[in-house]
Amino acid sequence: MVRINHVFKDKCLMITGGTGTFGNAVLKRFLQTDIGEIRIFSRDEKKQNDMRLTYNNPKLKFYIGDVRRPESLIDAMTGVDYAFHAAALKQVPSCEFYPMEALQTNSIGTENVMNSAILAGVKNVIVLSTDKAAYPINAMGISKAMMEKLAIAKSRVASKRGCTIAVTRYGNVMASRGSVIPLFFEQLKVGEPLTITDPLMTRFMMSISDAVDLVLYAFEHSNPGDLFVQKAPVATIEILAKAMIKLFSSASNIKIIGTRHGEKAHETLLTREEMLRAADLGGYFRIAADNRDLNYSAYFSEGNEELSALTDYNSNNTKSLNIDEMIELLHKLDFIREALDSKSIPEIVG
Repeated sequence: MVRINHVFKDKCLMITGGTGTFGNAVLKRFLQTDIGEIRIFSRDEKKQNDMRLTYNNPKLKFYIGDVRRPESLIDAMTGVDYAFHAAALKQVPSCEFYPMEALQTNSIGTENVMNSAILAGVKNVIVLSTDKAAYPINAMGISKAMMEKLAIAKSRVASKRGCTIAVTRYGNVMASRGSVIPLFFEQLKVGEPLTITDPLMTRFMMSISDAVDLVLYAFEHSNPGDLFVQKAPVATIEILAKAMIKLFSSASNIKIIGTRHGEKAHETLLTREEMLRAADLGGYFRIAADNRDLNYSAYFSEGNEELSALTDYNSNNTKSLNIDEMIELLHKLDFIREALDSKSIPEIVG
């Protein structure tokens, strides 16, 4: 676990989309530290009220607004030192049906967040992206890919104004809102078959704690425009489903329902071109921004033959977990441990 840097002492942190899985995970990590204030910025007053009652902490402040509306962001950003930008539309099928909504929130909304941060004098902004932004084929990935481009471009201007903007890109965050593990869990509870789209589909597997670690690592180590990726294990959807069945000693079986709109068979965390520039930091990769200007004649290069020998970093060419290894990873999830302790599923499905 990445330790929280002392620079957060008495500072104000703002989390856009802060009522989601990531926001709650950050709160659990930060509220017991000497941070001064955490601002939750989101559209959903019901979720904000639930958080207010759950945490009951004077360090926690709530701002209702929309990243699509710069006016609401400017007010909320005043006095903020650091910002984690997690607000997003992230359901792939929904974004396929409403691509303009994905563009407005994921791309233009991010531009609004960064502009507001620069105007407010925010020192660091970490923008959260997804593996779907690498070689994107769906509207969600395309909108996130544009978000990354906007962040890297904006970082060049922001750095001259005292604001460092960096990007994190990660794979499937296990048990996050709308992900497949909570669906499997609910199906197990009532004894229904576990529905999977394609048994050979692969995904990078990260816990929400890993996702927070990646953001904190980027915060501590980033230069303007850096992109950070955490190395992560991979599992097929079939292995994940079988691991859930074995973990809860369930009699449920598996039902294949076919792929949904916009889904990839395999995801990519780093493209081949990015791998050429990636610095291996142990558990992470860092891809520095290309800070050349448009006067390319000023930058002599003989080319790089290594590119043809490189491959991308995708979920079909890295370590794949077996069932027992996947079970070990599932044990990192709080709600899985709580369910095992309560023996809720075995009592229901026998």
